[in-house]
Order: sequence, then C-alpha cells, then structure tokens
Amino acid sequence: MGIWLLNNFSTFTLAVLLGGGAVLVAVTGALLLRRRFARLADGTYNDMVGVCLSMYAAIYGIILAFVVVAEWETLNDAETNVAAEASRTAQVVRDAAAFPPEQERRVTDAVGAYVHAIVDKQWPLMREGRPDPGVTNPEVVRIYRVFQEYEPKTEAEKTYYEHSVTTLGDVAEARRTRLADSQQALPPLLNVLIYGGALVMLPLTFLYGIRSLRAQLMFVASVAALIGVSLLLCLTMDHPFSGGLSVSPAPFKEGVLAQFWR
Repeated sequence: MGIWLLNNFSTFTLAVLLGGGAVLVAVTGALLLRRRFARLADGTYNDMVGVCLSMYAAIYGIILAFVVVAEWETLNDAETNVAAEASRTAQVVRDAAAFPPEQERRVTDAVGAYVHAIVDKQWPLMREGRPDPGVTNPEVVRIYRVFQEYEPKTEAEKTYYEHSVTTLGDVAEARRTRLADSQQALPPLLNVLIYGGALVMLPLTFLYGIRSLRAQLMFVASVAALIGVSLLLCLTMDHPFSGGLSVSPAPFKEGVLAQFWR
C-alpha cells in the first residue's frame, strides 16, 4: 500500500493528505469532544492528561527519532551503493581500452546492454518493490563470458584483465546490495509502534482543556500536523527506490556510461 501511494501521488499531495488529514481529524475531534464534554474546556483533568501526554510524547518521540535516523542512513547507503556500482561499471569500460579493438568493442557492448537492462527493465520493478534479479542475469552472464573467452597476451593486458575481473566482482556485490535495498521495509512491529502510536497520541491532545477555543484548536492542529509530516517522512524513506524522493538511476547515465544513452 505504501509503495502504491508513493508511486501514484507526489510528495506534496501526500503531505496534504497526511498532514491535512491529521489536522482535519484533530480539529473535528477536539470540537466534538469539547461540545460533548464541556467540563474539559475548564482544564479539570489537565494535571492527569498533561502527565500522560508528556510521557507518551517522550516515548513516541524517541521511537520516531530512532526510525527516522535509521531510515535516513539506509537511504544514504542506497544512494552511495548505486553510485559505487555505476562507478565500478564505468571502470570496466575504461580498462577495456587496454585490450585490442575487437575485445574492447565486445566489453563495451556487453556493459552497455547491462546498463540499459538496469535502467529500463530493473529500475521500474525496483520502484514497485519487487526487483527481479533474473531481469539482468543474462547481461551479467554475457559480461563474464566476454572476459572468460579472452586470453590476454601482453603484460599490460594481463594487468588490466585482472583488474577488470576484480572490478566485476565489486559490481556484482553492489548489484546484490542494490536489489536488497530495494526491498527494505520497516519490521511490522515498528510499523505498529509508529502508526498505532499516532492513533493514540492524537486523541490524547483532545483531552487537554484550554479555555480559548482558538488556542485549543491551534494546539491540536500543530501536534496533528507534526505527526502527519513525521509519518510521511517515515513512509517516504521506508522505500528508498519508490516515490518522488527515491534513489535515481542517474549515475548510470553519467560520465563514461553516458555514451550508452546518446
């Protein structure tokens, strides 16, 4: 559900839906509760409600901060890994210049097919949270076959050949990490704590009585907006390859690899 929302709505739209929706629920709930229980406006239960609200807000804030930091690091790691995979793939192309023209052409063609398979075929699947390793397997096998079928002759060729094979191993490792990152998601228990916690936190603000109706509505609306935006942040970073803030395939179209997109 989260991936579908991220891929079908812009970040701004989701911000309006979650933040605005939370504010609407908070304002409506506060008005209805204030009308039904007029004594709440006098602050009769503020001592008890204030203690519960502060304790719960502290616990919920710690959990939320932990999740946001962890997901931010995951997103950064995913971006770094994609850049590293693209850089190492480009290095294979650079090293191929040390080989005879025919072998260089075979390496370049194989790498070009691999890059196109990543961006054109695998990336859309990653955005949907269902990366299929088989989509790029033929291209990976082709690159390895190109090197396995070639026998370097000069010392320079042997040096670059060994370096290229080592780099291919790094590319394969980065590819596995990228596919794993695209399936990253919060554990169900954390989802319950974050989204379920918001459902408990918000109604607690309705019980805190303030004589001024405007002041109370501002209070519940500000808390609701903060919760809504925080939930959007968690949702957005929970899926690094989905939505408007997702990891981009741009590194596979830059530098040496740009030649495959002309």
